[in-house]
Amino acid sequence: MPFHQPNYRRLFLVLTLLCGTSFSVFAQKTREQLEREKSENQSKMNEIQSILKQTSSQKNVNLGQLRALNQQINNLKKKIDLLSDDMAILDKELKTLEKKRQVLANDLGKLKAEYGDMIYEASKRNVYLNQLVFLFSSGTFNQFVLRYKYLKQYTDARQGQVKQMEVLEKELMAERQRITSKKQQQQTVLVTQVSENTKLEGLKTKQDEVVKELSQKEVELRNQLAENRKATNLLEANIRRIAEREKKERERREREERAEREAKRKAERERVARENAEREKKGEAKVVVEEPKDEPVVSSSGMSDEEVTLASSFAASQSRLSWPTRGFISGHFGQRPHAVLKGVMVDNLGVDIQTNAGETVRSVYDGVVLDVTQMPGMGNVVAIQHGNYMTVYAKMSGVTVQAGQKVKARETIGRVATDGDGTSELQFQIWKSTSRLNPESWLIRR
Repeated sequence: MPFHQPNYRRLFLVLTLLCGTSFSVFAQKTREQLEREKSENQSKMNEIQSILKQTSSQKNVNLGQLRALNQQINNLKKKIDLLSDDMAILDKELKTLEKKRQVLANDLGKLKAEYGDMIYEASKRNVYLNQLVFLFSSGTFNQFVLRYKYLKQYTDARQGQVKQMEVLEKELMAERQRITSKKQQQQTVLVTQVSENTKLEGLKTKQDEVVKELSQKEVELRNQLAENRKATNLLEANIRRIAEREKKERERREREERAEREAKRKAERERVARENAEREKKGEAKVVVEEPKDEPVVSSSGMSDEEVTLASSFAASQSRLSWPTRGFISGHFGQRPHAVLKGVMVDNLGVDIQTNAGETVRSVYDGVVLDVTQMPGMGNVVAIQHGNYMTVYAKMSGVTVQAGQKVKARETIGRVATDGDGTSELQFQIWKSTSRLNPESWLIRR
């Protein structure tokens, strides 16, 4: 009876390929996503550390320092959470590797046991003599050939099992090394996590100290808040004035275009009337002409075709606009509680982006500069039109554009100014006609 070679290796490889591959793809995707988030968060931390260093270099504590501390604490918490995610992924990867190691070990054990049985059976007799007797005791030549093939198959099977065991042993050793490496990674992550928690506690202590010191400056903070509100009101009034001016300009253009179209229709009607009067005298049939249907140059909102296209393109870019400068949002849109003064609310027309001194400011989209002005408490202010949308950039130092100039997205328009407290902060706003919008829902997520 012919000897059948076991198929443990083939079966094991198929199962490993089916089970292991699907998990590894999923784990790889999760790992890639985690590493990307860790990289992005670390970049933010490095950026904010630079900003925090700038504000902390001042003799007196200030709100800019507190905001930078708050942001750094949030990012450090995010880093610790990502480290926890890393530990969870490593746990899953270790469990998978351990299962694979156990399967390898079991298969290797079965192969060794089977091979041991073969060696034991062979040792009970003189294999070489038995093989010769087995061959030459054949009754016919065909039987001799069949017995020879059987012996060869038996020998090949033994050699195949040896090779299978060698392959499995190498794979098992590799899995053990992978497991050791993963455990070392876990240890590194754990040490890092403990270190970051220590840093977090230190930042929280610093945060408490800054809040306490700022709380002792209530009068100064209230005076500062009053000045900020006055500057904000002036800025809002100026922006609304610009928005109203543009609205009236569009309405004027629409009225003029409407009057021009009506004048053309009236002239055409008069021409047809004169021609029909002449035809009537001659006894000819009157001419019936349809009313001219001229395509309007402006839309119903009073915008030109170019402005309509630009407004539509700008609106389609919501949540994908580039940031006007580097940094983090230190003041959110709308009404928010004051960072230190209890029971006091502050209203933000846009968002404040805290950054490094002299940081470049860029237009977030293609447009036309509507206005460049300087205002108390707001520094240089630039307003850029995007159809019936408008972006506003305040608290700037040097400005590199002028009214009427066309700008492209990401084109430099100036630099961020630094106030007396050493805080460098850009005020950024988005308006649609005379309505203010939340810039955070328009800027690309960072």
